[in-house]
Amino acid sequence: MKIAYVLNTYPQPSHSFIRREIRALEAAGHSVNRFAMRPSDATLVDVQDQEEAAQTEYVLAAGMVTLGKAMLRQLVATPCDFLKAARLAWRCGARSEVGRIKHMIYLGEACHVLQRCADEDIAHVHAHFGTNAAAVAMLSRIMGGPKYSFTVHGPEEFDSPRALSLNDKIKHSDFTVAISQFGRSQLCRWADFADWARINVVHCGIEPSHFPETAPVPDGPLRVVSIGRFVEQKGQLALVKAMAALKDHDVHLTLIGDGEMRGELEALIATHGIKDKITFTGWVDEKRIAAELAASHGLVLPSFAEGLPMVVMETMAAARPVIATYIAGTPELVLEGETGWLVPAGDIDALVAAMIKMSQVPTAELDKMGKAARTRVLERHDVAKEAAKLAGYINA
Repeated sequence: MKIAYVLNTYPQPSHSFIRREIRALEAAGHSVNRFAMRPSDATLVDVQDQEEAAQTEYVLAAGMVTLGKAMLRQLVATPCDFLKAARLAWRCGARSEVGRIKHMIYLGEACHVLQRCADEDIAHVHAHFGTNAAAVAMLSRIMGGPKYSFTVHGPEEFDSPRALSLNDKIKHSDFTVAISQFGRSQLCRWADFADWARINVVHCGIEPSHFPETAPVPDGPLRVVSIGRFVEQKGQLALVKAMAALKDHDVHLTLIGDGEMRGELEALIATHGIKDKITFTGWVDEKRIAAELAASHGLVLPSFAEGLPMVVMETMAAARPVIATYIAGTPELVLEGETGWLVPAGDIDALVAAMIKMSQVPTAELDKMGKAARTRVLERHDVAKEAAKLAGYINA
């Protein structure tokens, strides 16, 4: 089957799960075209992301004149369907924070994508996130394009379901995907009851072959890693506050990632005089992440809002326990006292207590927890199995 992935910005360092899903579908014999609205502004340090960028067709790079011509061709070819899509785009734009003009641009993108799908004989479109990529897929379908599905990750979609017209996107889709049972429950809040049966759970996946061997948990003082974009929802400011409270303990934190809050994080670290206890790496490739995890006792993820974090899956696959917040889909994977610890989001005292607890657990017990974590994530998040599940819904 020929499938098109329609995405907003692709590839991105934090969206390796999309790349893995696409490649798993291709490994199973499906043909996948990649259509993204724009390339990432971030420097792509992972060679796999660089390869994906080379295979991706960027819609906005075609230029506004080309998109305008695509709209005119579609208006002439299917005037009734075009006007139906235009009215829906106008209504969605009225609800949206980005407004009606942006949605008219989405309509132009949809016309271009529709025509490219026809050129490539594509039978199904899949989008990731319930934002503009899903809008493009929906508008394309209304104008006679391929049936579509989309994966909702959260937390952004759950923050603004009405502004994103999630109900319309679910209603017009062939099916909708959530990445956890929690995510599915949130989609059911905004979908018509008649559409609930078409909301399915497909987990984001990891590649077990990338974790063939795992290093034992090291001896010595506590060394933890935190991975993610430096944005409010990831809670790194709370983690720095926790590190300040642990100033007199022998603990070191490695922050992997980057983002708009880096300056604020650095300032807070300087204020508390703990620069020697925290290392920034910036964005690094999967090999470096694996090395940092191998040198650590575990992951700390202090997020305020999530879907189901990939970094938790990757850490567990590397046989390391996890300290995470009790939010969204995370408790479906992290089991208290068995594969890690769960703390209330924003509770710095609880975060400190969990890190102290991790530091006091004997190395052999941490190793046992890490192995239990690895077993659990490999059972639930094998990308080949999850991609096959997605393909089954597409073929149904």
